[in-house]
Amino acid sequence: MADVYRWRLAPDGLATRRQLRALGLRPGGQDVVAELHRPRRRRAPLVAYLYRVDRAKPVRPMTPARTAALAAAMRARRTCPTCRTDAGYCIPRSLGMCVSCHDTPAA
Repeated sequence: MADVYRWRLAPDGLATRRQLRALGLRPGGQDVVAELHRPRRRRAPLVAYLYRVDRAKPVRPMTPARTAALAAAMRARRTCPTCRTDAGYCIPRSLGMCVSCHDTPAA
């Protein structure tokens, strides 16, 4: 069982995935060392998993193939399925189409 710490009381040398990423690191296959619990009123606490910073590995560099795949995925999120144009922003999932197509009344 991993150690459990309360919010803001984790010892130095432990970090969340987001904190590791900000340092240019990744967990690198290591197991979760501890959990961080943030209490909330009338709900279950928020849980963050902590990893050891000294065992973390550097982030893998972006390859040309990964860059192309990411660009294609973002292009797909910007393309309106109704008018097939690049909206210039990510299409809201709640609308399912660009705002101009959503605001135009159907004929």
